[in-house]
Amino acid sequence: MPEKFDVIVVGAGPAGTSCAYTCAKNGLNVLLIERGEYPGAKNVMGGILYRKQMEEIIPEFWKEAPLERPVVEQRFWFLDKESMVTTSYKGLEWGKEPFNNFTVLRAKFDKWFASKAVEQGAILINETVVTECIVEDDCVIGVRTDRPNGELYADVVVLADGVNSLLAKQIGFHKEWKPDEVALTVMEVLKLPKKTINERFNVGDKEGVSIEIFGDSTQGLLGTAFLYTNIDSLNLGVGTTLSGMIKKKVKPYELLEYVKNHPMVKPYIDGSETQEYLAHLIPEGGYKSIPKLVGNGVLVAGDAAQLVNAIHREGSNMAMSSGKMAAETIIKAKDLGEFTERTLDSYRTNLYDSFIGKDLKKYKDATHTFEENPQYFEEYVPLMNKAMNAFFTVDGTSKREKQKKIVKDFTSGRGKFSVAKDLYRAWRVMK
Repeated sequence: MPEKFDVIVVGAGPAGTSCAYTCAKNGLNVLLIERGEYPGAKNVMGGILYRKQMEEIIPEFWKEAPLERPVVEQRFWFLDKESMVTTSYKGLEWGKEPFNNFTVLRAKFDKWFASKAVEQGAILINETVVTECIVEDDCVIGVRTDRPNGELYADVVVLADGVNSLLAKQIGFHKEWKPDEVALTVMEVLKLPKKTINERFNVGDKEGVSIEIFGDSTQGLLGTAFLYTNIDSLNLGVGTTLSGMIKKKVKPYELLEYVKNHPMVKPYIDGSETQEYLAHLIPEGGYKSIPKLVGNGVLVAGDAAQLVNAIHREGSNMAMSSGKMAAETIIKAKDLGEFTERTLDSYRTNLYDSFIGKDLKKYKDATHTFEENPQYFEEYVPLMNKAMNAFFTVDGTSKREKQKKIVKDFTSGRGKFSVAKDLYRAWRVMK
């Protein structure tokens, strides 16, 4: 192994591997370090991969990548105890090239993606923990690992080691995350025959469905549950902020069991067998929680940079784009022969000018607003279900009378002004 690398990338998730692949493809000497037994062994996401950002790294990747199903329908459920209001979009064009997004199993996909970086010339070492950055004269010059003689050096170190990046914290790039800046997601991979999945979700062999579930799925807490179709399995999970779990004194596995046994969910997973149980911290702070991204000899990407759009459940695409941007910045710095914060800062400006910065800024107040106003999930979602039940129940009451009662139910206890204020507040943070 060379004594010094051009780039050391910590973490072989979407951000880290994107960076390693792009750097290696452009002739840089790259070391990719993964703490798991293999890439994907410790990486968890709900299971949706977006085509656009991945294709910018590997064109037509879907022809060889281990994908599950292209998603042709996105459903949204708003749950009460024994009912739900639903909306969805189904587009058969999403089932054809170039596709929109796919369901994936990270253990398979991340391993494949890292192998493509290795094909380009990157060196991958697994089962290795980076314990700290090596800093000299206010410049990161390498990393120290848990292996014997584990000091490794590089011109640039890229930190893509997840939301709880101890390395970024060590060099002073961020503080300890607050409980409302981090969500915990737990999920199970449930084995189910392909034929059963096709029948229950009304899809063909090469068509998938994603379902985002709000309201009673998190027992009124800020967060979502999800149900995604794979080839012969389902991904079922639920996530909410740590602050919400602490406040309600609910444990993650209890939330998941609650979702599994919800009468609206249970028929879809009936007869399935648990293959895997996974848990993962997810950045929830958004735009206002983005840490320092650039320093002398160091960049931060992906979840470690809080790059997740919780409103649209986008994370892997932002991770990949940030990794690619980091690589492009490093390539230019290599040509200049300078790796100072000033030279590398174009990564930060490019990221903020991209869809990542723009989307995170758009929803910068959303998470905090919904966290501070639990009535959106605790009260309005059940009232929405109650209103639909009343309006569509044929009982001899006129529709005008039903409408009046629905309005009265929504404003009872809160008043019309408070409801109008809540609607305006929600519109303002989502517009």
